[in-house]
Amino acid sequence: MAAPLIVPRGADASVTKYIVIMKSNAVSEAVADSVAKIASNADYTYSNLFNGFSASLTKTELKDLLNDPNVDFVEKVSTMHGASTQENAPWVLARMPNKLPGKDHGTYTYDETAGKGTCTYVLDSGIEVKHPEFEGRTRFVQNFVDNADLDANGHGTHIAGTIGSKTYGVAKKTQLFAVKIFDEHNAGQTSGILAAMDFVVEDAATRKCPKGIVVNISVSVLSSLAINVAARCIVKVGYFLAVVAGNDDTDASQFSPSNESMACTVGATAQNDTRASFSNYGVSVDVFAPGVDIESTWIKGGIKVESGTSMATPHVAGLAAYLLGLKDIKVSELCKFIASMSLEDVIKGIPDNTVNLLIQNGEAT
Repeated sequence: MAAPLIVPRGADASVTKYIVIMKSNAVSEAVADSVAKIASNADYTYSNLFNGFSASLTKTELKDLLNDPNVDFVEKVSTMHGASTQENAPWVLARMPNKLPGKDHGTYTYDETAGKGTCTYVLDSGIEVKHPEFEGRTRFVQNFVDNADLDANGHGTHIAGTIGSKTYGVAKKTQLFAVKIFDEHNAGQTSGILAAMDFVVEDAATRKCPKGIVVNISVSVLSSLAINVAARCIVKVGYFLAVVAGNDDTDASQFSPSNESMACTVGATAQNDTRASFSNYGVSVDVFAPGVDIESTWIKGGIKVESGTSMATPHVAGLAAYLLGLKDIKVSELCKFIASMSLEDVIKGIPDNTVNLLIQNGEAT
């Protein structure tokens, strides 16, 4: 039986690049043998999460691969974007330890461990590693989109700031690792994002992160089996994965990796504890976090206000690093633990079949 060809909704019909995923029982030489049969070089090979590669294929090469007994499935490469929206005016981090709905005391109460001993990978547009807010805890480790090892967009720097900067961060002592998957326009291809996810598994094993590994991916694409398989594998390896619900005001189950059940999927709220008007919802969402008018670090040493589920998700990634540094928690149970700590039924405007859980850090005020 031929392997399935998956074409994500919205994929460009003119694109001839494909992701080829081999079966789990395929021989180790299967990828090299398949790549040797195509005219172009592979853009990426995958060997840590699963065996496979991405490359430009002719119609004949595609047909041959679909009929290769070692191939599990083939997916057309599509474009992913960071999930941020408009900028407005800021509100503070202090919502997380505060149990009173809609209140903000202006104080962020947290344990001084603050994520020490953890490492957080930010797969995004890069991080401005020399920003003073990061206090030397940030490294640029790999680039899967261009030749500029810097953040030319700002999206990744903003996310990293929410996770672990000294002023805006939830886990103020976590180490931050930048893996670049987006260009200056905040766009990247699924093939490169898969390569980045594959890289993280290999790289994290070489780092000194005794308290655990957290991965933040603030991207969204119409459902991609390849992205979901990679997300699932990251969690199975033992890393916490926080992902966006998306910014389309619709059911998150239509998008990847938000519809992967093993990832921790995050929706966004506004300062008055209402669901953000743009935030996706539905059974795929695990928790909600602040995502409107979020002030955080920006490129060129700056500070900026942004909104989006991209801004909500790093609150959960930071909270995961914070809790791993503080408690002995199995990573596989961490998303449920975060949900169990959350304020229940305080968010207004939550649709049916959607959790009403607003994250807290356990330091109630």
